[in-house]
Amino acid sequence: MAINVSVIGAGSWGTTVAALTAANTPTTLWARRSGLADCINETHVNADYLPSFTLPESLAATSDLELAVSSADVLVMAVPSHGYRDVAARAAPFLRAWVPIVSLAKGVESSSLKRMSEVTADEMPGHPVAVLTGPNLSKEILGGQPAASVVAIDDETIAHELQRIFTGPSLRIYTNSDVIGCEVSGVVKNIIAIASGMAEGMGFGDNTRATLITRGLAEMTRLGVAMGGLANTFAGLAGMGDLIATCSSKQSRNNTVGLQLGEGRKIKDILASMNMVAEGVKSSPPVLDLARRYGVDMPITEQVVAVCHKGRSASDALHSLMHRSTKSEIG
Repeated sequence: MAINVSVIGAGSWGTTVAALTAANTPTTLWARRSGLADCINETHVNADYLPSFTLPESLAATSDLELAVSSADVLVMAVPSHGYRDVAARAAPFLRAWVPIVSLAKGVESSSLKRMSEVTADEMPGHPVAVLTGPNLSKEILGGQPAASVVAIDDETIAHELQRIFTGPSLRIYTNSDVIGCEVSGVVKNIIAIASGMAEGMGFGDNTRATLITRGLAEMTRLGVAMGGLANTFAGLAGMGDLIATCSSKQSRNNTVGLQLGEGRKIKDILASMNMVAEGVKSSPPVLDLARRYGVDMPITEQVVAVCHKGRSASDALHSLMHRSTKSEIG
């Protein structure tokens, strides 16, 4: 019996995941705008986000949320964190009992400081919740370049079925029971990527990037473990893997934002010129609030918040980081 997958959100990553699952099982992609859904159905191209890629002919798109959700045996939520709760609440009445929900969002809700799995539990109670995350740049995945990702859920049976659904010829899926660690990794890596981009925009090279990645991993791990995540998760695909990809690639929206900040552009001008969401900008203040709640030191995150939300220059942020008191690397 075929498992019907519905992906809610037709941005670049939602569309990519829908293309992957369409190769394995019947898949429907929900787009907020009917024009985009029609474009995907008629041309098999997401002209707004992935114009250079042809999508599977078997992938169906719709702008009817009830139609997409009511037919789902697995519901994939590919909605940015700032709009996640609203869409989840709208979708909930159409969702059949016990249907697993998979979150692709890598953010924290600003008002509640909740992870997206927690928001899902609020709005869609009684459903198993999983997270799909890892070093997965959409264009490389759709282009068939070898990659790997993690599906995190504490139910082994569901984990293995989701593993089957998302696996492709060039995408290897691993399972992980640590939902907290995987979610914290996905959130914090976007913030560190902004810092990495700022350094590059200021003209610095590989030593600086490696330093930010390594110390960013330390921040990510401290917060994640304090929140209940497992230390090993942060050395894996969801942690270090995604951190390296996001901090190093020009395809990363967060890295691109940081690059332009480092070059001296204003954050409002950068965001106004983008048609996709850079989650790290919105997530950095609530992550810093979480760090303070758990008594965790996150100096890179603190400086990203200062640059993105308080008007500090990238050069002043770097100066603050480099002139912190010396300490041991371990502990």
